[in-house]
Amino acid sequence: MKAKIYLILGAVLVTTLANAQKSKLWTLQQCVDTALANNRNVKQQILTKKTREISYDQARKNLLPNLNGSASQNWNFGRSLTVDNTYQSTNSSQASFGLSTGITIFDGFKMKRNIDLAKSEMYASEADLEKIKQDITVNVAAGFLQILLNKELLQIAVDQLDLTKTKIEQRKALVASGKMSEGELYDLIAQESKEELNRLRADNTLKLSLLDLAQFLELENFENLDIVAPSNLSESDLHFLSAEEVLQSALTHRPEIKGAEYRLKSSLYNVQIAKGSYYPTLSFGANYGTNYYNISNIPNKSFSQQIKDNKSTSFGFNLQVPIFNKFATRNNVRSAEISVKSNSIAVDNAKLELKKTIQQAYYNALGAKSRWEAANKSEIASREAYRFTNQKYEAGRATLYELYQSKSNLTQVLSEQAQAKYEYFFRVKLLELMK
Repeated sequence: MKAKIYLILGAVLVTTLANAQKSKLWTLQQCVDTALANNRNVKQQILTKKTREISYDQARKNLLPNLNGSASQNWNFGRSLTVDNTYQSTNSSQASFGLSTGITIFDGFKMKRNIDLAKSEMYASEADLEKIKQDITVNVAAGFLQILLNKELLQIAVDQLDLTKTKIEQRKALVASGKMSEGELYDLIAQESKEELNRLRADNTLKLSLLDLAQFLELENFENLDIVAPSNLSESDLHFLSAEEVLQSALTHRPEIKGAEYRLKSSLYNVQIAKGSYYPTLSFGANYGTNYYNISNIPNKSFSQQIKDNKSTSFGFNLQVPIFNKFATRNNVRSAEISVKSNSIAVDNAKLELKKTIQQAYYNALGAKSRWEAANKSEIASREAYRFTNQKYEAGRATLYELYQSKSNLTQVLSEQAQAKYEYFFRVKLLELMK
């Protein structure tokens, strides 16, 4: 019975450990989602966006009429005005109640333009948020690919070390049988120590890149962080876009361009709002009220009767015509027009910077592709060279130094190939993100 319990507990423990091990692996999408959820700049921009949404909502509701209620209670002691319009020393109290409403009928279209202005600012804040998210996605992808590269470099170092260890075991048997001197074995052991150091360096570099990613994701517990390579990380899954193709799409869809254009629209609406102050303003208002008086030493009607008898209603229109306001309207218009010119330049600069960035990204991708293709050819040649040198060494026609040199060249080529591959993947994906 105890044995069965131990077996069951062991199975549960193994399953739990396996699940825990699986939970340590992060996909690229999980990293991006976590970074977007934890990043403080994103959180701040979300709050800014919500503020702009509230401003837009209020700008629309400003078209509605207002409604206000009022109530007051006053007490008078000493001489006061009586109902027969004479003064006498007496105590009195007065209560009044009222409702008032008003609506702007025409204000030079300023409220309408304020709605358009608030809407453009809301869209600009959305574009800013999207820009921040895209920048974070690029940074996470770069860190993610750097980890994959460091993993591959570590694997290269491990493979080279294992190869040397295998040769040491082979040479130990030859030394034991007297077919090889111990000096050559010591050279192999020295090479093993050197390659072990390379492995440790590669392992430390990998850990640092994992730490960088964890800090960017703002994870509290990142000791067991690890990633899993995407399934579509192959050359056949890449689509190399031309610079012109990316630029034409980016000018329409990139958030930094949209944000600059929305700010330009906002400045144009500001000009119209400023010009609206040249026009007269027409508004309508209405009031309804009643009151109650209580004067000591004389008969007073009841509260309900007075509230009923003292009702009053009024309504009317109010027209305000601007004549002279010390040139404030004119200067506000001029300032708004300067803002339009400034934002127009900002749009042109944004497009120019985007064009430069895309062209640089395209030629960087083109260069990375050439380096990867050259590294693939070099890898084939280096492997063949090492195989040939190893055969010569096994046949006694090459020295150990020549074998080391050939192996070192192969290791260097494999590292360059890995770096070129991941740089090419990153550059091509960056072009896709910029589209």
